[in-house]
Amino acid sequence: MNVFRNRVAVLGLVLLATVLLYLLLPAMRQGSMEPSLAVQRMALTAASVPPSTPNITVRTGQLPSDPPLFFREALPVDSAGRQILPRLQVVLLHGQAFTSKTWEELGTLSLLAANGYQALALDLPGFGKSPASESVKSDQNRVDLLKRFLEALGVRSPVLLSPSMSGHYALPFLQKHSSQLHGFVPIAPVATRTLSPQQYQDIQTPTLIVFGELDTNLGAQSLKNLQQLPRHTVVKLAGARHACYMDKPREFHQALLDFLNKLD
Repeated sequence: MNVFRNRVAVLGLVLLATVLLYLLLPAMRQGSMEPSLAVQRMALTAASVPPSTPNITVRTGQLPSDPPLFFREALPVDSAGRQILPRLQVVLLHGQAFTSKTWEELGTLSLLAANGYQALALDLPGFGKSPASESVKSDQNRVDLLKRFLEALGVRSPVLLSPSMSGHYALPFLQKHSSQLHGFVPIAPVATRTLSPQQYQDIQTPTLIVFGELDTNLGAQSLKNLQQLPRHTVVKLAGARHACYMDKPREFHQALLDFLNKLD
């Protein structure tokens, strides 16, 4: 009787081992054929890494004009670091509390160059490293200064970006030489009242009007006047103040790149 029971017990153990082996074998095979979760995550991470962007250098210079004008420049390059022809040229002015260095520190110059544009930012007379001058008292003087700057650096048909105080330069230039501009990006500039409705209507330059939602003074005033330009679009940066590009740089940069892309 004991021998019979022992045989039954052994048979039961054999059957149990067979069942367990049957159940575990598919999992063992699957584990040997598929990469581990860690390997899968590593592969996903490697696939999602963006291609390397070229190393952009911001150069500086000074035009020996009257007055001398200091400027910063970023040029587009290919993946090997070789300079390439720009898609467009973008000239950046600045507001009362800022200089050309603002656009470098904000990353705007490098961003433009990385996207194929030549970016030029100058210190207006009396700001940054450009000395003050009595020769820019009138609108015509300021127009002439911008014109000399563009010609000296071989800039033709640029996109002109003008925040706040720099409207004293950009608006008279727009009025007199709008045909020489490929695009215009006013950011709550001054001097928008100096153009008549008819003068606005005569300007066919594509324009991106940018202002901050919280800029209820100059932003709202300039928007009202600039909307008379026949070929304009408007971008309002939510929660941003007068220097809206400082409050919302990511949104500002995206709006600027979108606008430039449509001009190509």
